[in-house]
Amino acid sequence: MNKPGTGLLDGKVAVITGAGQGIGRGVALRLAAEGAQVVVSDINADAAAETVSLIRSQGGDAVAIGCDIADSASLEALVDTVAGRFGTLDILVNNAYLGNRPGPLEAKPAADFARALQGSLYAPLVAMQCAFPHMKARRYGRIINMCSLNGVNAHPYTADYNVSKEALRCLTRSAAREWAAHGITVNAICPAARTPAYERFAAASPENALLLLKQNPTGRMGEAEQDIGSVVAFLSSDGAGYMTGNTLFVDGGSHINGVSWLPSVA
Repeated sequence: MNKPGTGLLDGKVAVITGAGQGIGRGVALRLAAEGAQVVVSDINADAAAETVSLIRSQGGDAVAIGCDIADSASLEALVDTVAGRFGTLDILVNNAYLGNRPGPLEAKPAADFARALQGSLYAPLVAMQCAFPHMKARRYGRIINMCSLNGVNAHPYTADYNVSKEALRCLTRSAAREWAAHGITVNAICPAARTPAYERFAAASPENALLLLKQNPTGRMGEAEQDIGSVVAFLSSDGAGYMTGNTLFVDGGSHINGVSWLPSVA
């Protein structure tokens, strides 16, 4: 934890959805370490409280506010609550998503695509639209959307997830173009990190998990706080004000030649 007044994000208010675990938790820890007032948002109140406890134990400042990204009204309430309590919203990290089971495209029901799009397109859209007037008023805003190499490389058996994350990348670029004039930057990250979801994948497909590590130029899976959170912290800072509309592959180089992601569909 930085000394007071020395962090990249001192005085900034950051909202992170899905911050109860995984990449969201890692990002929350890192932004708090850089001095941000962190709003930990998650549908799981216990997980959110655990993240807040971890941040406070390290000297950071955080509160938990529940949110269900499947419900647009819940997202609107989240932003309204943050703005009302803190008077601003400087940083928005759209990290939460709604997962489905892997399966072949020909057997994927339309409902899976609808659910994926709600979590990875419509929910971030609502959050961004709600945050926009607060950011515009201060002529300062940092929006970071978590996308995925799954979509970029069209990995098999996750077509619904792939489509929704690529839609979010397009939304990211569109918002970046329209909102730059208001001092708001919008960027996307395609991360690779050790998370509960990755651990479940590795347990179900251990040979594929080992192959992924062999194909990763760094030979390891990233750490959520250090590897992903540090990049989010930079994108959230004053120093990234001239950087917008980008996709950053924070994946140890896995995107360079691609990796053989093949989840079990049994």
